Order: sequence, then structure tokens, then C-alpha cells
Amino acid sequence: MTIFNHLKDVSVRRGSAFIVLLDPDKFRGNELGTRVEACTRAGVDAFFVGGSLVHAPVVDAFVRQLKSFTELPAIGFPGAVSQLTPAYDALLYLSIVSGRNPEYLFGQHVHAAPLIRQMKLETIPTAYMLVESGLLTTAQYMNQSLPLPRSKPDVAAATALAAEMMGMQLMYTDGGSGAEHPVPTEMIQAIREVCTSPIVVGGGLRTPVSVRERVDAGAGFIVVGNAIEDDGASSYIAEMAAAAHTKG
Repeated sequence: MTIFNHLKDVSVRRGSAFIVLLDPDKFRGNELGTRVEACTRAGVDAFFVGGSLVHAPVVDAFVRQLKSFTELPAIGFPGAVSQLTPAYDALLYLSIVSGRNPEYLFGQHVHAAPLIRQMKLETIPTAYMLVESGLLTTAQYMNQSLPLPRSKPDVAAATALAAEMMGMQLMYTDGGSGAEHPVPTEMIQAIREVCTSPIVVGGGLRTPVSVRERVDAGAGFIVVGNAIEDDGASSYIAEMAAAAHTKG
């Protein structure tokens, strides 16, 4: 079974998959091991690995160290070609469909494709949609992309539908790292009404209530990063995971 099919199966069985985003710039050595073990005990389903400024040697060492602490999937969430490593179990093959920067719609993909083939990585074609979150986030700054307006769920739905028609398998809505506000439930519902692909929601999720609201709205994957960095207690992570796992 592919990693993508495994996560879809988890989403169906548990209500949604709960994923923790780890930034190699934020964790090192024993601190990483402690956090990963806490996540594993708390019921996390997988890890995304990504950051805006890290490069291949750091990412490769980080992912290999991560996998020494857990058997959960380690999935690349790359910000650039320089963040690729064969150590990943799978890779989000991201196109930033919310923006119009050709480098992040298709340009970087041409450079990455031969390397990904050489590394024999499973790719998950992902429509990445930045959503207005109240602050200029790192993701917006780095890729020079305007986010989708929070008040326009119909625009988000049309964007996601176009991406699905083009063959993308995952709809990733994201407020970005350090988002002030999470993706609106109305936007998730609008996308769910027109798309059959799983919806990922990340950015600005800090409470179990906010997580449950987005699962109820149609999110199949919940991604939390900054909140776990700020509060790595097993009890908090377990509460967030339980809110995502609405079944079983």
C-alpha cells in the first residue's frame, strides 16, 4: 500500500488523519527524539517535514534521525528543490495553485522531477492553497504568492475543482506558518461540496475545538506545526489528536 493510500485509509477509519509538521530548523538531537516519542504516544498518524530555509544535507540528516525514533511515515513538505532527500517515505509534489508565480506552479517541478525519479520517491500530487490568515506568513513571503481571500469560499472551491480536474490528488489549504487565523470552515465546506479528493487543513490550529470544527466541515487531514512547537506536552498533543480522530 502506498503512503497516500495508507493515510486515506486512516482518514476513513479515524475520521481524519492527524499529522504533525516538523521543521528541521526548530528541532535538534534529543529534543527531536523527545517530541517524536510524545507524538507517537499521543496518536499522531504521520509527520510532514519542511521548512523555508533548510537545505538537503540538513534535511537528509533530520529525516534519518526522525525515522530512528518512529515507524510513522515521514513525508516531505518541501519549500524548494534543495530540500529533497531519498530518506522520505513519500513527498508532497506541491503546486501553489492559489498564486500565479510560474516557478511554484510548474517551474521548480521540472528541476525536481529527475531527482525525484532517481530517489525513487512516492509522489503525492498536491494542490497547495495559501489562505489569508491575518498576517504575512513565511510561505507567502518566500513564494511571492497572494493568498486566497478568507471571505471568498467560492473562489477557493473553484481553485480546488480546477486542480482536481488537472489530476491533483490532495487539496492542501493552509494559513501558513504562524497563521493568526485558521482556514475558515465555510471554505472547507465549499471545497468539500465540489471535490472528492481529501482536503488537508493546516495553519493556525491551536485548540481541539478548532480542529474538530474543521474535521466536521470536511477536512480529511489535519496538520499542526507551531502549536506543537509551543506546547510539546503529550497531554496537549493527545487532545489535538483526539479532536481529529472523530471515529474509533
